[in-house]
Amino acid sequence: MKASIARDLAAGLACILSLVLYGCGGGATVPVTPSVDPAATLTEATQSDIRITNTTAGVTPFIASVQLSGQKTSNVASVTYTIAAKPQTVSAALKVTWTIAALTNHGYVKSPAINLPVAGLYANYVNSVSYVLTFSDNSTQTLKNSIPTTAYIDTTGVYLNPTIIKARTAGSKLGFNFFFLKSTMASPVIVDTDAEVRWMVPGVAPQEAQYFEDGQFIVGSANNSSVYLIQLDGKVTKLPVKLPQPLLASFTHNIDPGPNGALAEFNGTDDLGASLDDIVAEMSPFTAEAPDQTYDVADIVSSYMTKHGDNASAFVHPGVNWFHVNSAVYDPSDKSVIISGREDFLMKVDYETHNIIWIFGDPTKYWYTFPSLKAKALTLVGGGIYPVGQHGVTFTSDGHLMIFNNGYWSDAQPAGKPQGVNRTYSAATAYSINASAMTAKVAWNFDYGQKILSQICGSSYEAGKSYLVDFATADHWHEARLVGLDSSQNVVFDFEYQSPKNCGAAWNAIPVPFENLQITK
Repeated sequence: MKASIARDLAAGLACILSLVLYGCGGGATVPVTPSVDPAATLTEATQSDIRITNTTAGVTPFIASVQLSGQKTSNVASVTYTIAAKPQTVSAALKVTWTIAALTNHGYVKSPAINLPVAGLYANYVNSVSYVLTFSDNSTQTLKNSIPTTAYIDTTGVYLNPTIIKARTAGSKLGFNFFFLKSTMASPVIVDTDAEVRWMVPGVAPQEAQYFEDGQFIVGSANNSSVYLIQLDGKVTKLPVKLPQPLLASFTHNIDPGPNGALAEFNGTDDLGASLDDIVAEMSPFTAEAPDQTYDVADIVSSYMTKHGDNASAFVHPGVNWFHVNSAVYDPSDKSVIISGREDFLMKVDYETHNIIWIFGDPTKYWYTFPSLKAKALTLVGGGIYPVGQHGVTFTSDGHLMIFNNGYWSDAQPAGKPQGVNRTYSAATAYSINASAMTAKVAWNFDYGQKILSQICGSSYEAGKSYLVDFATADHWHEARLVGLDSSQNVVFDFEYQSPKNCGAAWNAIPVPFENLQITK
């Protein structure tokens, strides 16, 4: 009996032990979950000591410097800030990501702190801002604060007083939410699609040659060959680029992306004499290197015409605004550059040889009377309008050549020579080009019911299958009219600014991706 009881007790104890370890009663065994070391689950974010320690107002209410302090700033890979949209507005929240390399290169890292430039704030408003710090192990930390701002005094009297013709409505679809106005009255001006000013700075001499890249503005002087950098915190510095003199004496009109740098337009002096608005060069603004390519339109056209038996001096007039270059775009499909001359035509040339590939413009103008130029002309097929006095040449995402089609004839041709069509309206026009057949066809055209004329200046650009159209001299040169179109060319917003200085308020306007801007350099 005692032995039996002992065996039962032993079996019971064994069962209890088995139950603790594996379970008892013949079922599936259940392994014991091992204990976890809490230290093994820690990330750089959970160990972060980074906090917001100070916020300082910038040079305008649109800018602030937010200090992020802590020993763990050395582990930060990037910082993203998001400015919440105002109630009753439609534009997306403004979101900017800085890599730590970019913050360091711009001088914003002062260990153990990061002095983050927060640009794009609403003026005269308490802005809600959130910050996501991404660490080298991809873990993230989120911080938040409120940044109250004061009112902005706009000395131009223009940009805080838009006339809203059609406000953007909730649910409307656009591929952009922000754009910058190239002003000759102030610094570049960033606005959103609700017509709220989100960035401008004082103390910057107004220039028409402006280019936005990697979160900063490159600006070329209209008075000399100097190039300046305007950072989002408002700091202005002179860049080291050195341009050959007297060929590239001063900037005019646009700066656009090129294959190796930026394509810019110039005045200067060439081997034919004074060069007025007829040179394009691809420069590297952050170096002192010579331009990669220089397209002297007077020389290109004169050489070609002479070689093919025409009297070039009858058409090319040095010192006179005979061509009026205003933009250029690189075409990677065949390594060429398309140059826009308001007075005459669009001209496509080989990037390296500068040989003329085709010419596209109004055949009722003076240039078409020269057989050599006519031989290179594209023929418009299927109806529609030719480029006339065009600006803002660019490509759409589907490969169409798009321009702002002003419709204004030539006004610098010799007396008695044909000046071409003079339309009563302007349009944004996209063309499909068949270079083999030497034809062009209108892919689409937006003329707003032929009710707005912008004789000079203006632009049309695509972003996310949507379009921004700038009628820069609307209402008899008194207004700059900004129109946003969705992918079907329906008007999403329409507002205008007084433009007391010809097309000075917004001679050109281009979308910028401030809903998700990545600053990496």
